[in-house]
Amino acid sequence: MGTVKESQHAYQVELLTALRNELINREIIAVLVTDSKNRPCLDVTDSAFRARRVYVHLAFQWYYWGAEHDERVSCLKLFPAADRIADAARAGWRDGEQEELGLDLSQIRQAYRS
Repeated sequence: MGTVKESQHAYQVELLTALRNELINREIIAVLVTDSKNRPCLDVTDSAFRARRVYVHLAFQWYYWGAEHDERVSCLKLFPAADRIADAARAGWRDGEQEELGLDLSQIRQAYRS
């Protein structure tokens, strides 16, 4: 049996492969790749031929392509997620470098201590 990290990696690949297939059905260019940190992701090309990487956040079950609130969508409903990402790609990715999604868990912890 594989390690937890191997299982998580395989699950991410499975989710991204399903998303890639749906994006291709919507005529969006999407290629499954592995980034420099060995994380699986999709290179998704927008209407201006700019690529943005779509990742999976397993803890929150999100597909995400940036740090902004409107740059993530639930993995739990594949078709609406593919629609949303396809719409974002058709509209064009936001200008600037792609930001890494970061969550400040200390803020959540503080909320429960109050």
